[in-house]
Amino acid sequence: MMNIGIVGGGIRGRTYAQSLAGYPGAHVRAVCDLNEKVAQELADDFGLAAYVDHRVMLERTDLDAVIVATPDFAHREIAVDAARVGAHLLIEKPLATSAEDCAAIGAAVRDAGVQCMVGFENRWNPAIRRVRDLSASGVLGDVLTQNILLSNTYYVPMTMIPWAAKSSPAWFLMSHTVDAALWVADKQAVSVVARGSRGRLAELGVDTWDVIHALLTFSDGTTANLTSTWVLPDSSPSIVDFQYKAVGSKSAVDVDLQHQSVSLTGDSYSWPGLMGGEIDGRLQGPPTWMVQSFVDRINAGEPVGPGLDQGVLVSDIVLAVLRSLETGEPTPIHASPSR
Repeated sequence: MMNIGIVGGGIRGRTYAQSLAGYPGAHVRAVCDLNEKVAQELADDFGLAAYVDHRVMLERTDLDAVIVATPDFAHREIAVDAARVGAHLLIEKPLATSAEDCAAIGAAVRDAGVQCMVGFENRWNPAIRRVRDLSASGVLGDVLTQNILLSNTYYVPMTMIPWAAKSSPAWFLMSHTVDAALWVADKQAVSVVARGSRGRLAELGVDTWDVIHALLTFSDGTTANLTSTWVLPDSSPSIVDFQYKAVGSKSAVDVDLQHQSVSLTGDSYSWPGLMGGEIDGRLQGPPTWMVQSFVDRINAGEPVGPGLDQGVLVSDIVLAVLRSLETGEPTPIHASPSR
């Protein structure tokens, strides 16, 4: 039985607590959040101990693993402290938002000899997994290009995440699509050129990028074209727009992850989606399947993945995207390929 602590009691922390409630081999024992009310509400709902300081949680609770579900920029200290007490890690994507933070987490993980999974949940998304399988099996042939759009309505930066000004569509969204593009292409990314715009969200009090386009180039000259925005109208049928097309030398695959073949018409038009919600009282969907895979693999003594190296690589690429946005120039990617 794996004893687990969760740091971050917001949307993701609650999702992980619910996903592991009653799951074989998992015992979530504690939750930590800087907001005492948030921590206590989650603790009360799932019968956990509540803390406002992760160091106190680590000291007072014997934990085999820690899930880091804090905002993008707040992973380093928690991950390093948890690794030092011998806890395996599941860290929300991105691994970190600076090269220095990635290096510190990596050093702590290696020194402690613990495992680290980075939460690229789309590897458990059946549609993305199918695209990857078509590529890996040779059905697509050589992957020549990918076009991936992952965007949100204003609701996400304006309401859902109060720390949006400390993040961007690159960290919050494009980290997902960078990982997917690398996974499907199975090639080394060598450079990126990015363009974007900002101003509209800043007018509304959230000073970050509105729109980001990034063109990844791989070692063989093939490409992946990634777009993420935070300025879709709130009247959109879903807060997420996710479209994926991969073109190979033998065939192409086109996936609509937004519509998911379900539409609901009433006072408004919406796409409720298929991958989520509960079945027989148990939460379903990629985040749930990911955290359950983490538990299963650790309990079985198997390596987890996507791991630390992939997390570092994706952060390196997003940092290159942001540098290219600022300079207007193509930016080389020096990190080694990883899966």
